[in-house]
Amino acid sequence: MTEKESQVVEEEVLNADEVLEDSEEQADADHEGTTEQAEQNPLEVEVAELNTRLLRVQADYDNFRRRSREEKEAAAKYRAQSFIEGLLPVIDNFERALVVQPEQEETKTLLQGMEMVYRQLQDMLKSEGVEVIATVGEDFNPHLHQAVMQVEEEGFESNQVVEELQKGYKLKDRVLRPSMVKVNA
Repeated sequence: MTEKESQVVEEEVLNADEVLEDSEEQADADHEGTTEQAEQNPLEVEVAELNTRLLRVQADYDNFRRRSREEKEAAAKYRAQSFIEGLLPVIDNFERALVVQPEQEETKTLLQGMEMVYRQLQDMLKSEGVEVIATVGEDFNPHLHQAVMQVEEEGFESNQVVEELQKGYKLKDRVLRPSMVKVNA
């Protein structure tokens, strides 16, 4: 759950709690007033208690509906996550194959076809909300980057990413795979 979603949940819970507290205070006030009248009319006391129970059940039901809606939204938002995670090694292999320098004309044509398929795959992933995590020149972020080496390079500040060893990807706001990087000491 993202910070924004958790803030909305907290606000709604607080609002539900306030409504519940108000109804409890009203019920307590009614109960205090009705204890004197209880001897006169026990039905009014029972109606007040049932009213309080009804308000509590209604607040619980509203909270349940809100949680269910939020869970459905999260499931729809990240529905393709496992499929995309399975495609990441395929994308890595495509990128390795595209680095090859062809010597023959037939190989160049095959490589062009692979580049077209790779671009289509990238466009499809982008339409689903997949982004490549920025690395070289960025400050090291342990939530986005996985440091596997620490080097001392001229031209880079301390704790800055020097080289990307493996691309990292995000699906909307969730990290699918952190980038494997070298970091300047």
